[in-house]
Amino acid sequence: MITVLLVDDEPMVCAHLRTILGAAGDVRVVGEAHDGAAGVEAVVRYRPHVVLMDLRMPGVDGLTAIERIAALRSPPVVVALTTFDADEYVVRALRAGAAGFLLKSTPPEDLVKLVRVAADGHTVMSAAATMRLLGTADARASGRDRTRALVGGLTERETQVLACLGEGLSNARIAGRLHLSEATVKGHVSRLLDKLGCANRTQAGLLARDAGLG
Repeated sequence: MITVLLVDDEPMVCAHLRTILGAAGDVRVVGEAHDGAAGVEAVVRYRPHVVLMDLRMPGVDGLTAIERIAALRSPPVVVALTTFDADEYVVRALRAGAAGFLLKSTPPEDLVKLVRVAADGHTVMSAAATMRLLGTADARASGRDRTRALVGGLTERETQVLACLGEGLSNARIAGRLHLSEATVKGHVSRLLDKLGCANRTQAGLLARDAGLG
């Protein structure tokens, strides 16, 4: 059972999401909150697998809440909820620790599938949106020398895998490109996240772009 926490300042949005997710046999909404501070408290209380987090809320906004959740021990997967997929808030949310984003207009039939994908630890966004957002982040990157120093400590194979993450590739596509098994790629990705201090593969992809890879 995948447990989900909803954080949005509009109760009607939460009710809509609860109805859609509640119809799935393997997904259960365990709670909801209507501002960022309450969202962080709810994460500690319910320990959900996935958090759907609105970015623009009064008081403590979604960006601050994502940062606080990422700092928790064994944090859940956080997926940003947004109205516009090119919103600068999305880039900032990914850097803060979000594993991806969903448009609030996501069709109901796709929402449950994407929540399952997020629960499995995969990035939740279209390939086109990934490249657009990573490109935006790259254009505005700071601290590139530090990033390149981090990447310089990787093995050749780890650097190749990181470059693929910078392109937004899945484990299966990385395996095909580098002629490795998916299990081997998964191991490389896990070690990369530890070495680079990244919360998820999305952050690693952003770092790859910052370093000029991908």
